[in-house]
Amino acid sequence: QVQLLESGGGLVQAGGSLRLSCTASGNIFSINSMGWYRQTPGNQRELVADMSNAGSTNYADSVKGRFTISRGNAKNTVYLQMNSLKPEDTAVYYCNLQINRRGGWNDYWGQGTQVTVSS
Repeated sequence: QVQLLESGGGLVQAGGSLRLSCTASGNIFSINSMGWYRQTPGNQRELVADMSNAGSTNYADSVKGRFTISRGNAKNTVYLQMNSLKPEDTAVYYCNLQINRRGGWNDYWGQGTQVTVSS
């Protein structure tokens, strides 16, 4: 069993900041990566940012320079610092955990946290 507990969403004005947190627990040996995705109604879930266990990061072009992903010292927590928020960042944000398995990895998801940016 793997559980992901998210926190930190909310309502903020454009230009403001929020910090999302996600902590993984359970059978989380051999983590490949942790990251954040977001989804708006009628659209596919899209990558916001992720970080491998080796520390390499990927960011969506739309958030580069504004969002920063980081991992806790215990490597089972991931944070997303979101600055200079825009109304188009409004979405449900999902924490993602990839655990290695033979031939690939398994994806696990948090329950989602709403981020709303008002203009």
